[in-house]
Amino acid sequence: MSGDPFIGGEAGRLVVANAGRQYALWRPYPDVPKGRRVVCSCPDRDGALGYAERNLTAAVETPTT
Repeated sequence: MSGDPFIGGEAGRLVVANAGRQYALWRPYPDVPKGRRVVCSCPDRDGALGYAERNLTAAVETPTT
């Protein structure tokens, strides 16, 4: 394998998340980083990106007045 494993290619994509529900797109290779788990396996980047966007939880504090 040569080049960037996250750009191009025909292999599917994974959506991984950490305990704080922060999502990242990942390839079936290399190994999923420690502290993250697979939450979705998609046949392409667009499907994985759509899943992440639909399930994204913003970690923004609401100011109190």
